[in-house]
Amino acid sequence: MRLWVVIPAYNEAPGIAATLHALAAQTDRDFTVVVVDNGSTDGTADVVRGFAGPVGAGPVQVIAEARKGTGAAADSGMRHAISHGATHLARTDADCLPDPDWTACIRAAFGDGLELVSGQLLPRTDEGPLPRRYRWLLVGAVEVAAWFGKFRPANRDPAYLGPYVMAAGCNMAIEAGLYERAGGFPRTAIEELHEDRALVNAVRRLTPAYGLRRDVKVRGSTRRVRAWGLRRTLAWYADHRYRPSIVDIR
Repeated sequence: MRLWVVIPAYNEAPGIAATLHALAAQTDRDFTVVVVDNGSTDGTADVVRGFAGPVGAGPVQVIAEARKGTGAAADSGMRHAISHGATHLARTDADCLPDPDWTACIRAAFGDGLELVSGQLLPRTDEGPLPRRYRWLLVGAVEVAAWFGKFRPANRDPAYLGPYVMAAGCNMAIEAGLYERAGGFPRTAIEELHEDRALVNAVRRLTPAYGLRRDVKVRGSTRRVRAWGLRRTLAWYADHRYRPSIVDIR
């Protein structure tokens, strides 16, 4: 198994080092990291290149994707990894903190026969003041969204080989050959489409070997909640029912 971790990034210079530190602290270090700079103007790529010490099996690679969008950037990173020998792919985001056993648990999930792994998303606690009840509400909202997703008309089709499973783009992993057969992440902007949902539904037409592993944990940023408020943040994730004039909160 040749595991690569892909991180799309746009203007993440202030915080991406924390993500790299979390990956450098993994108990299983047999992986390669590639950061996809999606047109940053704040020196994100320079921060990554200047990061001291190895992450995983060696230094972090940096590539560029000029086309705007998390889907486009993530897809470029996945295909770069595959072209350099990756057999398995994991993705997190540049404002997230994977737990120390994240890659080890991903490897175990693949070993158990899964071809696409969905992990558990929890809120970060290190970014500044946020009422505790908001953190619990965010956790609950993710669970409700996962449950509701099973009943969405777009997620129900006789061609699907298994039930809908929510797989957040910041905490998912997939076998490289399946990624290619499914067509990869749609090369879209973040406000156009939930590219992670699209990939999951493409996979569901090809195999039932996917599922949620709650031991695969990533702590996600709460900065949108602090910037937009809880209601608007939840509306954003619910099919972009709230859309600010500037989408990317940095």
